[in-house]
Amino acid sequence: MSQPVQPSLPQQPGQPSPYAPPPAGGPFGTPAPPEPEMPWAKAIVVTVVVFLAAGVVAGWAWQQFSPLAQYTVDENGGALGEEQMTRIFGPDGTFTAIGFLAGLVLGGALFWWLRNYGPWSVAIVTLGACLGSGICWGVGMLLGHDPLQPRLQAAKPGDLISAPLELHIWTPAAAWLIGAALACAILAATTWRSEPVATTSQPAASEPAPPVQ
Repeated sequence: MSQPVQPSLPQQPGQPSPYAPPPAGGPFGTPAPPEPEMPWAKAIVVTVVVFLAAGVVAGWAWQQFSPLAQYTVDENGGALGEEQMTRIFGPDGTFTAIGFLAGLVLGGALFWWLRNYGPWSVAIVTLGACLGSGICWGVGMLLGHDPLQPRLQAAKPGDLISAPLELHIWTPAAAWLIGAALACAILAATTWRSEPVATTSQPAASEPAPPVQ
């Protein structure tokens, strides 16, 4: 006796085939997060190199463009006039401006580049910003911090002696970190929900119709 042949029914549009593999992705139909394209070691090394180079350049700029107060040498040593007193904290302001801009630009660029690492990208950028701040201060002090007392002793009355390059308070050192953190927060807020996320459950695939005898 010949077996009855079951005719194949046409597949309705939009109905998944029972033989098709399930779509790749996360739970509830959400797209799977992209995998990082580079190992951890390379990401950290690139971040360190970028902030190291930026710290050297920023330290040189801090030494070159900081307004320094001028001491007027007299018989009693050195004295600051009223106008020069306003320039005492000039290096602090210059360090803050340079550090904030460098942290904002570099922190934003590296956070966008390392965004596939999730919250760890913020930690990497934060450590890099702290490194850049320390390198900037060290290079500036190496290039421009001349002790004041020996120069006053060697000067003659009437000479003008520049104040040493230094930070009078440590608050400007946080400018790098603040700039990088602000850049990360802005980018995270603008790119959050940038990829569509399913808000409704996926309809279950309809069962195949019974065979026609």
